[in-house]
Amino acid sequence: MPPPLESPPGNSNVRVVVRARAFLQREIEKGAVNLIEMNPQTQETHLNPPSDRRAKGCERKSFTFDNSFFSIDPSAANYASQEDIYNSLGQEFLDHNFQGYHTCIFAYGQTGAGKSYSMMGTPQQPGLIPRTCKDLFERIDANMNPNVTYTVRVSYFEVYNEHVRDLLVPRRDEPYYLKVRESPTDGPYIKDLTEVPVRGIAEVLKWMKLGDKSRTVASTNMNDTSSRSHAVFTLMLKQIECHDGDETTERLARIRLVDLAGSERANSTGATGARLREGSNINKSLTTLGRVIAALAEDSLTKKPRKRDVIPYRDSILTYLLKDSLGGNSKTAMIACISPTDYDETLSTLRYADQAKRIRTTARINQDQVSQAERDKQILDMQETIRRLQMTVGEQGERGGSEREQLELYQAEVKRMQEKMEEARAVAESKIRSLTMKNETLTLHLRLAIDSLKNPIPAVYGEEDSTDEEEEEAPKSEMELQLEGLLNELGMFREQMSGHRKQFLGEGMGMGMGEIGEEEEGELDEEELERELEGDGYSVYSGI
Repeated sequence: MPPPLESPPGNSNVRVVVRARAFLQREIEKGAVNLIEMNPQTQETHLNPPSDRRAKGCERKSFTFDNSFFSIDPSAANYASQEDIYNSLGQEFLDHNFQGYHTCIFAYGQTGAGKSYSMMGTPQQPGLIPRTCKDLFERIDANMNPNVTYTVRVSYFEVYNEHVRDLLVPRRDEPYYLKVRESPTDGPYIKDLTEVPVRGIAEVLKWMKLGDKSRTVASTNMNDTSSRSHAVFTLMLKQIECHDGDETTERLARIRLVDLAGSERANSTGATGARLREGSNINKSLTTLGRVIAALAEDSLTKKPRKRDVIPYRDSILTYLLKDSLGGNSKTAMIACISPTDYDETLSTLRYADQAKRIRTTARINQDQVSQAERDKQILDMQETIRRLQMTVGEQGERGGSEREQLELYQAEVKRMQEKMEEARAVAESKIRSLTMKNETLTLHLRLAIDSLKNPIPAVYGEEDSTDEEEEEAPKSEMELQLEGLLNELGMFREQMSGHRKQFLGEGMGMGMGEIGEEEEGELDEEELERELEGDGYSVYSGI
C-alpha cells in the first residue's frame, strides 16, 4: 500500500479516499463485469463504461484522490484490506486527536457500496471504528508519563427520517426523539444525548454492540441489511497534563465517525410505503449535504467567501449537526465507497467525492491552561449555581408555575459539576502518582549511596603506587559531598511532598475520594532511613 499523505496542521483540505468493494454473490451469479481500475502509484481511479454504453459514445472517466483502495479482488497486488484502510487513514487521524485536534471521518456511497463494512466491519474483519477504539486505548495503556491522565466518553446516535434518536438507550414501543439546540460557544448539540465514560476497549465494544442492535435497518433489492439512517459514533478524548506548579494543560479532542445511509433510486431498491418514505428522507439529507459541500468547495476557490449563513446547513438535521466537521474546527476525511458494477451510481459518487476534496477546514488545537485555583473556583461557581437553581425550582413548584426549563438547567449543571469533580480527582491522583515516583527515585539513590559507604570497594595498589593518606581520603570526601547533596535534596522534596499531600488529601476527602497519597507498601520508611544514616555516623538535617 502507498504511504498515507500527511496533512499539515491548521488549514487543510478535506482528505478524500475512494474504495471499490468486492463483488456480491448476486453479481457473481449474474456474471457482472468489473468497471473499475485503480493505479496505486498515481492514486487514479478509472471508471470504464459498460459495453452497451461504449456504442453510444460513452467515454472512460478518470479521477484522482488522496488514496484509491482496490478491494475487489483479494489476489490482486494492490488489494486493500480493512487493516490497510486503517493504517493509511485511521492512524494519522488518531495522531491528530492526541495532538488536540477534532477529527471526522464519514463514509458516503450508494446503498450496498460497502460503507457500513468499511466503518464497522465484521467480527472477523473489524472496520475503521473498532480499530480506532482499540488503537486509542492501546496508546493510553502504553503511556509512561505519570503526569498525564486520560478520560474517554462515548455517544452514539442516528438521524432517522430527520429525527435524532439515542442509540445507547434501549428501543421503546413509542419512539423518543431528541431535540437539537445550538450553543454560542460549542455550536449545534443534541440535548439529553447519553454520553458514557469508558475505560477500555471492552466497554466501548459493549456500548457499540448495544447501539448497533438499536439502529434502523431493512432489506431492499440492493442490500439485505440496508442502513435506513445516518449513524454517528463519537469519542471525546480529554488529556490532562500536570506541571510542577498548580497549573495543568488540558486538551480536548472529538473523534466523530459517521456511517451515512446510502443514496438510492426508488426503481433500483424496489422500495414502497415506509421504505419509500425513508429513502426520500435519506436522499433529502444527502442532497442537502451535497449542496453544503458544493457551497464550501466554491468558497475555497473564491477570494471572498460567502457568508456562513448562506451555506444551507439548517436545511437538514444531518448537515446541521456536522456543521463544525464540514466547514469549521476539524480535520475531516471522506471515504467514497463505490460498486464495481453500477456505472451510473459509481459515477455520481466519484463526482460527489471530487467536489468534496476542494473543501478547506480550519482546524485548531483545543488546549487550555488551567490552574488549581481556577479549577476550584469553577467548582464553587457550579455549586452556587446549583443551589440557586434548587431554590428557583422549589419556589416555582410552590407557586404552581412551570419549572421544566429550570429543572433542565439544574440537571445540566449537576452533570457539568460531576464531570469537573472527576477531572479534579484525576488531577489529584496524577500529582500524587508523580510525587510518589519522585520520592521512590530519590530514596533508591540514597539507599545505593548508603550501601556504597557501608561496603566500599577496596582499592588495589601496585608496587609503585603511593599509599599517601591524602590520596586515600579524596574518594571518601567526594562520596560524602554527594551524600550530603542527596540528603539536602530529599529534605526539600519531603517538605514539598508533605504540602501537596495535605492539599490533595483534603480535596480528595471533600470529593469522597478516600485515602489519597498513602505510601505504597514496600516503600522505604523515613524513620528507618534516618536510623540507618545515624547508625553510620551521618547527621540527619532538620526538616528531613
